[in-house]
Amino acid sequence: MRRLLALLSLAALAACSTMPPDAGVPANAVIHQASANGPFVGATNPAFTPAPVPADWWRLYDSPALDGLVAQALGANTDLRVAGANLEKAQAGLDAADSAREPSTSVYASPVYGRESAEEHLIPGGKPLPNLFLYGAGLNVSYQVDLFGQIAHSIDAAQADVGAATAARDAVRVTVVAETTRAYLDVCSTGREIDVAQRLIALQARSTALTRRLADGGRANEIDTKRSTVQEDQVRASLPQLQAQRRLALYRLAVLTGRPPADFPKDVAECAQEPRLANAIPVGDGAALLARRPDVRRAEYEVRAASDRIGVATADLYPKISLGASIGSVGALTSGFDKDTYKFSLGPLVSWEFPDRARVKAHIRGADADRDASLARFDGTVLGALKETESALEVLARDQERRDILDAAQHKAADAAHDTERLFESGRQGYLPVLDANRTLISLEQSAAAADSKIASDQVSLFLALGGGWQDSAQAAAKP
Repeated sequence: MRRLLALLSLAALAACSTMPPDAGVPANAVIHQASANGPFVGATNPAFTPAPVPADWWRLYDSPALDGLVAQALGANTDLRVAGANLEKAQAGLDAADSAREPSTSVYASPVYGRESAEEHLIPGGKPLPNLFLYGAGLNVSYQVDLFGQIAHSIDAAQADVGAATAARDAVRVTVVAETTRAYLDVCSTGREIDVAQRLIALQARSTALTRRLADGGRANEIDTKRSTVQEDQVRASLPQLQAQRRLALYRLAVLTGRPPADFPKDVAECAQEPRLANAIPVGDGAALLARRPDVRRAEYEVRAASDRIGVATADLYPKISLGASIGSVGALTSGFDKDTYKFSLGPLVSWEFPDRARVKAHIRGADADRDASLARFDGTVLGALKETESALEVLARDQERRDILDAAQHKAADAAHDTERLFESGRQGYLPVLDANRTLISLEQSAAAADSKIASDQVSLFLALGGGWQDSAQAAAKP
């Protein structure tokens, strides 16, 4: 016994010298760099503000219809249901790992009819034992002493898996909210583009009719009439594509809210003006972004899980000690449970795969490599989050600049159309210049409507990169 205790003591000392690395993120990780936690490079544009990003950012649009669609999507989206099931599975894995800290018990009973071997009972050459109804019954209890932390590391790894699954569910929630908002804005902005296109078609049709009357009166030629007809057809050709885009957005809305495409929200189908953001967009800073993004939290939990699994693998280098007890009764059924049929045992069980250390060390190296890979993925996720946000800020800012230029051109075209109308009313020119000026104005309005659609999509991409929208459903998960 003394030798056994001495051997176990030496094993414990060796275990202390080969402990796995800390499960946290190392100090040299990208997330700890000052430049990753400061203000965004692209946030200097007046369209943005460093104010914190609200959890329910879609309410910034002040649209009850959008609020209702997001609520429906969060309650019925199929991807969210899958993510919820994956979280339940991870929680079950944690429960299974945690059960290793409790004593395990087993009960057995084995009634049989047969004959025992005389040789087995050390009665050689004697009369064969009689055929009997035999039985065996008993209770076994065992408890593994977690001397080298294998069970603790397994539980910690399972807890990290739950955290990663929670973050994965939150990432799905972010995506569902963003895509629902994007689909709704697409329906409305495409409806607006359709209205502008229909106005341009009506104006071009008036131009064609006037040109034809002038040609009939000898004041224009057939080429002018054909050119006007071609322009009318060209504008009309844009309608089917816009109508298809609106219908596809409605189908996306239906599926996002857990309904078949045919059950798209009919009250949304007639929307012809997308909601606008009244104020500058709150974007926060890098530190807030990295604390909020679910994919960053998931990657950090995966680092923790990989680190803990090094501890699980390392513990296989050392003995496993279980404390056990059993009590039972074995004998002929005719003397069942008599006092001379009872047996019991009490004591420790030590198992040690000592000769197979090469295999265990190979597993440890594999676990080390998994942790290195998870650290690299974590750094990549952090860099990707920063890049996505900076890119979204840049694209939105440049598209807003383009929209401002179009707005200035639209004002100039409106002034030109007004002046041309006055010249016509005073009899100083014909009506064709009026139609041309109005056509230019509506064409610019069409370009402005398309630019507004692009800006609406850019805004959703920015909010998606900022990672807001999961907080209401993630309070149960502890942050790393």
